[in-house]
Amino acid sequence: MLKRPILFLRRVVRRAAFPLVQTLRDPAPVFQLIRQKARQQWKNLCLTLLFNLAQAICEASTLGVIFLVVDLLSKQSPAETKLQSIPVLSQLPGFITWVDQLSLIAVFVMLLLVAIMLKLVQSIAMYLASVNMAIYSARVRADVTALIHSTILSLSFPCASGYRVGDLTYYSNAGPGTVITQISIVSGFILNSMMFAAYLTVLVGLSPWLLFAAAFMAGVLTLVQRELLPRIRKRGFKGTAISLAISTRIVEDIQGLRLLHSTGQLDQADQNMQDRMGELEANQISQGKLASVVAPITIFMPILMIGLIAGMSLFVFGSRSSGVLPSLATFVVALQRLNGSFGAISTTFTQFNANAANLKRLDEILNPLGKEFRRRDGSPFSPLQHSIILDDLSLRYAPNMPEALRSISLEIPVGQTVALVGASGAGKSSIADLLVGLYQPSSGHILIDGRDMQTIDLSSWQKRLGVVSQDTFLFNASLAFNIAFGTPGTTREQVEIAAMKAQAHDFISGLPKGYDTLVGERGYRLSGGQRQRISLARAILRNPDLLILDEATSALDSNSERLVQQAIEQFERQHTVLVIAHRLSTIVNADLICVMEAGQIVERGCHHELLAKGRWYAELWQQQVRNNEAVAGTVG
Repeated sequence: MLKRPILFLRRVVRRAAFPLVQTLRDPAPVFQLIRQKARQQWKNLCLTLLFNLAQAICEASTLGVIFLVVDLLSKQSPAETKLQSIPVLSQLPGFITWVDQLSLIAVFVMLLLVAIMLKLVQSIAMYLASVNMAIYSARVRADVTALIHSTILSLSFPCASGYRVGDLTYYSNAGPGTVITQISIVSGFILNSMMFAAYLTVLVGLSPWLLFAAAFMAGVLTLVQRELLPRIRKRGFKGTAISLAISTRIVEDIQGLRLLHSTGQLDQADQNMQDRMGELEANQISQGKLASVVAPITIFMPILMIGLIAGMSLFVFGSRSSGVLPSLATFVVALQRLNGSFGAISTTFTQFNANAANLKRLDEILNPLGKEFRRRDGSPFSPLQHSIILDDLSLRYAPNMPEALRSISLEIPVGQTVALVGASGAGKSSIADLLVGLYQPSSGHILIDGRDMQTIDLSSWQKRLGVVSQDTFLFNASLAFNIAFGTPGTTREQVEIAAMKAQAHDFISGLPKGYDTLVGERGYRLSGGQRQRISLARAILRNPDLLILDEATSALDSNSERLVQQAIEQFERQHTVLVIAHRLSTIVNADLICVMEAGQIVERGCHHELLAKGRWYAELWQQQVRNNEAVAGTVG
């Protein structure tokens, strides 16, 4: 007879408690993170739980006071004003003796004071619980933000570059809020469950039979949720995907403002964003309509139940000699509060389903499976003494891609300049990427003073490199900060000396704020040549063991190129330099020139030796001479 109701009740409890159970047991990294933060902040959580329990006890006690007050007000004769006539207090003879002679008004005032005190204690407990959760949330937000940032930086360069900038930005911005939302959901579930238990205890004490009304109400809401929650969850995942696409598009549009302006695509980009926002708006409206169904039902059901209870109470309470009115009044209030708690639990479950997509998205960046992390082992690098040797080196960027480098063997002696030339895609920059440690060779070894680069701490090696690439990145900070970046403890005088060597001091001095001038996002306030000179000054300031110049003068005019080339030549005399050049005139004085084609070194020697061979290098040289003559003829 009772088997079906019990099974139904178990199913309701199991479905309602799912957010808490998943948070406590799910092995996914995002839930492991929440549990880890809970263990770290266990004192705050225990205090919050204690304060929530105090709220529930005070709430249940307040209902008891309501019963007593209504019972007192329903007494008609002086004899009935005696506290012995109150069923709940008839079992407390000591208390009865003390207050037996009190008047009805005095008892009524006393009960009001008790009710006020209970609500005061409940309010204080609510405040303290809220403060504790605020402290916990603030600490978790700070820790999660730092963790996501650390996780992104811990990825290897190939792994990190596989993500879009907008995706990583979304993880960093939305991740902490997602965790805080989940914690708030669980916290709300625990509080409302305690309140639910308190009201349920009162209702059972008054009349187990009338409790079927509450069970009916719970059943209706459960059926409604069964239909709504899958749809809410589906729209939650769709909304997260649209939000991620919007975040990515905003970042790309801001980064590509120059391209959008120069190609006349600003209006098109704006229209694309409006279309995406329309999709997000429609999805959120649809999700809001579904989520809003539960609340009206939750409000209507108690009114319906009160009507039923009013009729049933004559049957349930009619046989009692006293306490009919207070029992009915207390039951209605408790049922109304029980309904509110059940509605809050239902809302919590709805919020959990809406947050599920964000949790899954965050789990993608926190889950280490399928990711490659940068190497952290190895012994510290000691200053370069002899040479860097590339021993039969090959590189394949992905298993399904052709080899970018094949069987490269090359020695870079200390104090010498080695230049790499060749057509685009020949593999020149791939060698630089391997030396910097951005990628690991598919086969072969990089030997630094006879030590395999894999046995050297990568960070300590990278700190002794100076890299000037064609794609120069500058922070939205002062010129002095950008030059000194990566060289802690640098003085302003050292910064200015490095800028002078890079032929950047003159244009910096001409700016209104000099070295304190902000360069803008990615250095957009500077020309391409100015950005490259700032990057060169940064590299020179590091006084590196190996300087890598990857098309370092490609964005300079002829006069600036001549000045920078003079600075590089002075620097080359005392340092080891690897030059990747398109303009052959910039590397005629290199100790060794290597011509690359299709990922291989096809020719090597100094400038005069290679010209004398009359092969690949000589052909490249003659081609550039003809191009320069053609340009000069056109200008003339």
